[in-house]
Amino acid sequence: MSTPPSLPANNPAESLQEFVARTAQRDLGHGVFELESPRFLEVNLNGRMNTKTGSMVAYHGDIKFTREGMLDHGVGSLLKRAISGEGMRLTYADGNGKLYLADQGKKIIILKLQNESLIVNGNDVLAFEGSLQHKITMMKKIVGMMAGGLFNVRFDGSGLLAITSHYQPLTLRVQPGRPLMTDPNATIAWSGNLNPTLKADVSLRTFLGRGSGESMQMRFEGDGFVIVQPYEEVYMQTTGG
Repeated sequence: MSTPPSLPANNPAESLQEFVARTAQRDLGHGVFELESPRFLEVNLNGRMNTKTGSMVAYHGDIKFTREGMLDHGVGSLLKRAISGEGMRLTYADGNGKLYLADQGKKIIILKLQNESLIVNGNDVLAFEGSLQHKITMMKKIVGMMAGGLFNVRFDGSGLLAITSHYQPLTLRVQPGRPLMTDPNATIAWSGNLNPTLKADVSLRTFLGRGSGESMQMRFEGDGFVIVQPYEEVYMQTTGG
């Protein structure tokens, strides 16, 4: 496996030939999912792949893209999308070839689930294999509809899953008797055995217009883990298909 040439620290300029060689795509032989860089995912497609709508950057080969239908996962899923106004929107990539995905320059993490469960913020799902069962979930409290990032996807089974994070994520343990509170806008994913609740912490700062994610918190109890990012992501409300 060849290593791309590095740029000399004392000479930031490089020839066009050097730039092309340094940034060229390389076959790493890692299987279906390969990281071309920390922010570019290469999918070696042979069949169907579920991808986040709008994440396709480029592709080689014979690939057809189909937008997920609003009723593909039933009326219940449709209602959850309508209430939340945002969440994971899928495009099916079918065919054979190489597909390159990215999402706003966010760091990409490839996970291999082995008969396991993981719940992921809908905005942080990039791609996943069809062998994984997925189901849209929402926080039970109605106040959850007021906060971004509470439209989640539960994955069960075995298969590859690519998720995204602003910068390097941190995984925090949750242990019995030691609950963990997180900012909803910084929470990426958590183990499937945890069922978080929402905790409102409204203070004077909130009414003065200085409130942030601290005024609404996710509370995790039990035995598991939570993945957070060093960034409070603001989720834009969208409508329609």
